[in-house]
Amino acid sequence: MAETIGEAMDAGWDISARCAWGRREGLKSVRERNWRHSIDLVTLVATRGRDFPLARLSERMRCPVCGSRRIAIAYLPKPQPRIMTMRRSTP
Repeated sequence: MAETIGEAMDAGWDISARCAWGRREGLKSVRERNWRHSIDLVTLVATRGRDFPLARLSERMRCPVCGSRRIAIAYLPKPQPRIMTMRRSTP
């Protein structure tokens, strides 16, 4: 189980985010926000560093549509980790 975004990237996980504000704003009913997006782990690692904990990811995000800080994160591990190898070219 990965605990940092660097480990999740190495394992080949997919991460998606969605607005979790809901259908109520105080006592009023409002239209539910349907913002969802797949998160690019390479960009996260480049901006936050490999050691950034996955548990703190949702508190650092904001919905681009409504500005809410209520973001739900889905971590989608793959069955087999992706192996990153570099091949040597032989002359």
